[in-house]
Amino acid sequence: MTATTQGLHHVTAIAGDPQKNIDFYITGLGLRLVKKTVNFDDPGTYHLYYGDESGRPGTLMTFFPWRGIQPGRIGAGQSTSTAFSVPAGSLGWWVDHFASVGAEARITSTSSSEERLLVHDPDGLQIELVATHEHDPRDPWDSASVPAEHAIRGQHSSVLTVRDAESTIALMTNDLGMRVVEQEGNRTRLAAGDGMPGALVDVHASSLAPAGLTAGGTVHHIAFRVPDQATQQQWRDELASKGHRVTEILDRQYFTSIYFREPGGVLFEIATDTPGFDIDEPLLELGRALKLPPWLEPTREAIEARVIPVTLPEENNPEVAA
Repeated sequence: MTATTQGLHHVTAIAGDPQKNIDFYITGLGLRLVKKTVNFDDPGTYHLYYGDESGRPGTLMTFFPWRGIQPGRIGAGQSTSTAFSVPAGSLGWWVDHFASVGAEARITSTSSSEERLLVHDPDGLQIELVATHEHDPRDPWDSASVPAEHAIRGQHSSVLTVRDAESTIALMTNDLGMRVVEQEGNRTRLAAGDGMPGALVDVHASSLAPAGLTAGGTVHHIAFRVPDQATQQQWRDELASKGHRVTEILDRQYFTSIYFREPGGVLFEIATDTPGFDIDEPLLELGRALKLPPWLEPTREAIEARVIPVTLPEENNPEVAA
């Protein structure tokens, strides 16, 4: 394999009410809404992107919110938990903070290497905060609701639940260029690049897990980073030559993407780091306006009539909120 990933790019999940989603991820998790656009395959539905100040790859969580969608089922063939990196010693603060916004959270594990806290978003999606003593050099978004000393630095890892872990691990090592760094019981940790938070995936083998049902409160796909479109094309050619059913390169405006399913059923995306989220609005104003790609602009009036009006907390754009 000549092309390898440097880690996670983003995770995309399915939500219900977009306003509840916005309130939880901005005020509850202290992330910034860096882009309010639409699902390019279903333009009557938002696509909401959250991350750090500029939405750097490896900090991103995105959502397709369909109001009234039925709950899904978390299970095999899915990314079943999404973890964010926070500083060591901060989980006690987070338990109190989540209680203040009406979300129940609990510390689920403590060890010499990391502590984990579990919370569910308004749609039941499993979110974990992971505190380790390993320094995470990424700067947090300067949120009014979460002090910098406790704030999320970006993605930490994702958990993939599959029935045949061997096939999934083989693909991730042979075709994504990741490496096994830890194995405990039925869980295997793989790392990309420097192996820091944001470059980790845990594969959970469970022969008894129910089949996942992708709907509200579940992850739709997990995306890995590639630096540019030339590398992405090379990677696509290599994957296709090995028999993977890979899509053509798709223009997502802020990056380009290819998609394929790994043997355990999880939908993988490979997304470019460029061009980024400030190509169609200034950094200070990210997330404020509904942004559409050029090919959807002619239907803006119809799209705006279909999407549900939402409001953003002022902390999302503090320098231009007035």
